[in-house]
Amino acid sequence: MSEVRIAAEPRTEFGKGPARRARRAGKVPAVLYGHGTDPKHITLPGHELMLALKTPNVLLRVEGLGDGAELALPKDVQRDPLKGFLEHVDLLVVKRGEKVTVEVPVQVTGEVAPGGLLDQQLVQVALEAEATHLPEAVEVDVEGLEVGTQVLAKDLKLPAGATLGADEEALVLHVLPSPTAEQIEAATTGEGEAPAAEAPAAEGETAEQGGEE
Repeated sequence: MSEVRIAAEPRTEFGKGPARRARRAGKVPAVLYGHGTDPKHITLPGHELMLALKTPNVLLRVEGLGDGAELALPKDVQRDPLKGFLEHVDLLVVKRGEKVTVEVPVQVTGEVAPGGLLDQQLVQVALEAEATHLPEAVEVDVEGLEVGTQVLAKDLKLPAGATLGADEEALVLHVLPSPTAEQIEAATTGEGEAPAAEAPAAEGETAEQGGEE
């Protein structure tokens, strides 16, 4: 994985007000921490950071720190829940040769055998790999898989140098029978629904049947 260079600026003001001013200026508040060092409070250019984060587990080369550049991985990315813009990022300092555990996307290729329906249970899987050689994804080829076939975490073909950081027996995906035309029709027409509740007794019916007390 290639490194993405990004220029940092020291951050000396804290709180909601300064954070809002930084975001209005196109910058994102961030914290750089790890390896027993004191956390560094910085801001990063918002547009460049947004583009970098499109790559899963992107390796950032954070420059402009005064004491040399640091390699870092995004560990916690906070976004505005409505507008989606970046609000804050936590960055973990890493060293070359160091092993780290990250969540990697599971990408499916191919088509299952006719009559089968693919059901993917895991869209990400935890892997341990060298910090500067993190895989972007794990591919699973499902071409021709028959109904009833399961792929567990231990069955995944991992990239070179990576080891599984998840439960080996975790179900990644399996192939289910495709629904029949009758099942689809029943689902669309509402057949099989619970019967409607009986209509309430007409006014006076109970008195007529049970008599006066």
